[in-house]
Amino acid sequence: MDFLEPSAGGFADDDEATVRPGPWWRHTLWVVAVTALGVGLGWAGSLFRLGPDDYGLLAAASGSPWAYLAVWAVTGLAAAGVLRATAARVPIPSPGTISVVLLVIGTRLSLGWRPEPLEVAAMAAGALVLAGIWAAIALRSGASDPKAPHHAES
Repeated sequence: MDFLEPSAGGFADDDEATVRPGPWWRHTLWVVAVTALGVGLGWAGSLFRLGPDDYGLLAAASGSPWAYLAVWAVTGLAAAGVLRATAARVPIPSPGTISVVLLVIGTRLSLGWRPEPLEVAAMAAGALVLAGIWAAIALRSGASDPKAPHHAES
């Protein structure tokens, strides 16, 4: 049953720290899917703030949510891309989970709070820095591991 192998690089093996090789289109599809999931869950989590005040809940500040969704979609593509590119070289624990959590938090806060552009940029930069730190830690520990797959190919 080769299709159940954890090294196949699919969505199901996100909990294991394995190298995820494959063609570029598979990595691109993964990045887009993870970004859509994270932004979608963040949007769904903030829906109660987007509607009328029927139940005494404070509505979000006025304005269109589309700019915030666009910022977090671009941020998600960059963060998930960094994590997936790292996962293609060295084992990294839960790159999809990290991407989704960063996007859900950022999207939910942005849609509910409607911060100024500078604050949104700072939040997005923070998410990218955290993704970069996670990738750097994996690269550092992968480079020091003599059993890592990239050492065997060299």
